[in-house]
Formats: sequence, C-alpha cells, structure tokens
Amino acid sequence: AKTHARDSQGACTRRLGTALLTPPARRAHTTAAVAAMSVSTQATFESGHTDQIHDCQYDYYGRRVATCSSDRTLKVFDVSGADQQTLVANLTGHEGPVWMCTWAHPKFGTLLASCSFDHKVIVWKESEQGVFSAIYTSPAGLHEASVNAVAWAPHEYGLALACASSDGAVSVITHTGDGSWDAVKIQGAHSIGCTGVCWAPAPPPGSLVAGGLSQPAVVKRLVSSGCDNVAKIWRFDDSMGWKEEHTLRAHSDWVRDVCWSVNMGLPMNTIGTCGQDGKVFIWTQAEPGGVWAHTLLHDFGVPVWRLSWSVMGNMLAVSDANNLVTVWKESVDGKWDQISATE
Repeated sequence: AKTHARDSQGACTRRLGTALLTPPARRAHTTAAVAAMSVSTQATFESGHTDQIHDCQYDYYGRRVATCSSDRTLKVFDVSGADQQTLVANLTGHEGPVWMCTWAHPKFGTLLASCSFDHKVIVWKESEQGVFSAIYTSPAGLHEASVNAVAWAPHEYGLALACASSDGAVSVITHTGDGSWDAVKIQGAHSIGCTGVCWAPAPPPGSLVAGGLSQPAVVKRLVSSGCDNVAKIWRFDDSMGWKEEHTLRAHSDWVRDVCWSVNMGLPMNTIGTCGQDGKVFIWTQAEPGGVWAHTLLHDFGVPVWRLSWSVMGNMLAVSDANNLVTVWKESVDGKWDQISATE
C-alpha cells in the first residue's frame, strides 16, 4: 500500500496485477494506492474514510483489502471484481488514529489485527459474511504508548502476533489452546521507541538443500526497528524467552521499518531496513549463526517509510517521502537495480 498526498482525501487507488504492498507513511498522506509488479489498469474508488489513510493490506487470496485511518476506523472492501470495489465492513473500536492492519493466515479463519495511537491492539474476526467483531483487545498496561506496528507469525508457529510500541517494548500475543490470549513483552527492546517488527520465515535456512540429511531445528526469530537507529534480531528460547541475538547498525537516524525476506529454504537470511536518514540497507547472513553483512541499496535523500518483499523474496518495494513506490531487484552480480516506480 502506498499513499498519495495529491489525490482527494479518502480516495483509494488500486493498480491491477500481481500486487506487492508497500505500506504508507503514517502521518503524511491522505489517500492509499496499491502498487503492482506488472502495472496494467488503474482503478480509483472512494474509501469513505474522513481522514488520512495509513495502511491498506490485501488478504491472503487477494480478494479483499483492509484500510485504516486517522478517523479511528478500519474498512474492509471486496476487490475481487476487476472494475468494482464493494465495502464489506466498517470497524470501529479504536480511540485514536489506526496506524496498521494485517490479515492472519486463512487456516485460522478470517482474522484482522490492527494497532493504534490509543495504545491498543485489536484482533477482529468475521463470524459471518461482512460481520466482524473484536475477539481480542489488548489490556490496559500492555503498552503505555502508541502501538506502531503489528505482524502475524508464520502460520507454522500457530496464531501469534508481534507488536511494536513507542514505549520501547515489543510484545508477542499468542492464542492459547484453551481459547484465551497470552502476552509476553520484550521490555526496553529499543530506547525512545519501536517503529516496526517482522517475523523470520518458518523454514530454517538451508532446509531446502539439506536433502535427506537431518533438518535444522526450527527457531522462532523476530526483527524489530527503533528510534535508537538500529534493528535488533530476537531469538526465542523455551527456557529463557525472547533474547537479543544480533544488533544491526548502519543507519544514522531512526530506523522506520524492517522486513525479513522469505528464504525458500535456501541457506541464507536476508533483511531489509529503511530509515529517516533516507537509506535502505540489505542485510545478509550467509549461514546460520554467521555474521550479518550489509549493502546500501540506495540513498533516497528523503525519509523512507516502509518496505515490502515480493512473495519469492527477490524483489523489494520501497515507499518514501517523495510519495513514490520504487521496486528493486537483485541481479546475478549482487547489484540492486530499480525496475519500476509508481507515484
């Protein structure tokens, strides 16, 4: 999702094709657009939001789009028709601007998570066509400031949601076997505040090429970004909980977003980070437990807000303060080339 300040307030622009979502700057824009890998037709529809749109996300099947706004609401649209977008639901419950929304894997049903300036995380469930209700609202005190980002875990880990907050903490909210929800906090994850969070892919690096050999152990990992100019990788241990594993240092200002690429079972980890300093870095770890090396993808000269990898993990979409979404692809010699730009 990408936002444009030039369009009329509350209008949503949709580009048809294979969508790669690059979420928006959270405060600077008023309209949302979906950038596509192969741009063909552009359709614009009125969202009905009365204030800035901060995020819009396709569901797993690409048939619905959820949007969230400073008007404190979320809206769900059916976009399965090529030329028609239908409002399915209008969700109210937050008491402040809603920064981000994200769909869970469909094996858990139709679930949508949202986070807000009101310190809350809400999980919404569709019980029947077009009828959503809040099945979880984070308790008072879980976070003491704006919750800026949420990310569902890979479905192999069960129903779990990571949250990043301006109070400096990262929390992991997990649905338990008895139907309740359990929350664990990583206190002081980032001084000043956390801006983004993302899960590592479930397939362990190297599992594809391991063949008949013993498979690497599955380890849950998170990466978070913060106002302390760094990104941090966290590893879950059954006896010790979440512990910091690596700190990624390259940015000279706030790290606005962080995104872990799928590895398709290949023996490499890849993470993208973007920052207020206008730079996007690609971090790679050649083997599990190895050193993380970084490469400057590009210096955009303006703050870079959000990142999104393609489903194959070989292309990266970048949303910046110039109201542009650019798509970059790695060539065989390891160089990153810009292959498209959408305004």
